[in-house]
Amino acid sequence: MRMGLDKDTASARISRYESGAMSISLEALFEMAEALEVPPAFLLAGTPGMADAIMALGEQSHTQQDQLAKVLVALSKLEPKVRAARVQKLLMPNADE
Repeated sequence: MRMGLDKDTASARISRYESGAMSISLEALFEMAEALEVPPAFLLAGTPGMADAIMALGEQSHTQQDQLAKVLVALSKLEPKVRAARVQKLLMPNADE
């Protein structure tokens, strides 16, 4: 494994992290993220949706990340019905045609 551990040791260690039997250092978290080629925040995501958002943002340039973060903040401030309508419009195929 890229973290300098053999496969069995790495698997056992990850299992202990997942079960809460062992905590991970910040350094090890960053090493694991690098080995898995994911942003470190992905490993800390509390929900699948959060993990998906982190991965999507991680694939963008820093400028795009900033812009998308502003869009997300703006959407989060809208009334739920308005937000739902705008999100639905964004997600509709061929919405611009």
